[in-house]
Amino acid sequence: MSKRIVNSLYEQALQEAKKKRPDDEKVFSLLTKSLESGEIKAAYALGTWYLHGKHVKRNIRRAVQLLKQAAQENIPDALYDLAVCYEKGVGTRKNEKKAFECYLRASLYGDVQSIYEVGRCYYYGVGVSKDKYISKIWFDRAKVLGITE
Repeated sequence: MSKRIVNSLYEQALQEAKKKRPDDEKVFSLLTKSLESGEIKAAYALGTWYLHGKHVKRNIRRAVQLLKQAAQENIPDALYDLAVCYEKGVGTRKNEKKAFECYLRASLYGDVQSIYEVGRCYYYGVGVSKDKYISKIWFDRAKVLGITE
């Protein structure tokens, strides 16, 4: 399938989802077809649906699988959500080192909340050695961007 059609399926799903009364089944179908056609943003969208049980039956393992797929392509929101899953052991084995790595990657790819989380990881030694000096640098950057916790 051509890239234009892939984007079209994903964009159609977004347009439907933004309606005052969206047809959730249609959105799900469009996202699924878009993912099957290679649109990685659809993996993130579906992953959040499964993670939170929004519009579909909650399926944490499927959510993590989709988030990992999107994280491989450096989707910042997917990296952040996957980091939370690793840190808390939701749908996957708890792994603070992987959580830290995901927060760090997410921050480098533009997720602002992850900047704070990297600082928190350094401050408390979550998946990385404690370093209050480096944590302050990350916290200061987060504060400049309007994130305080």
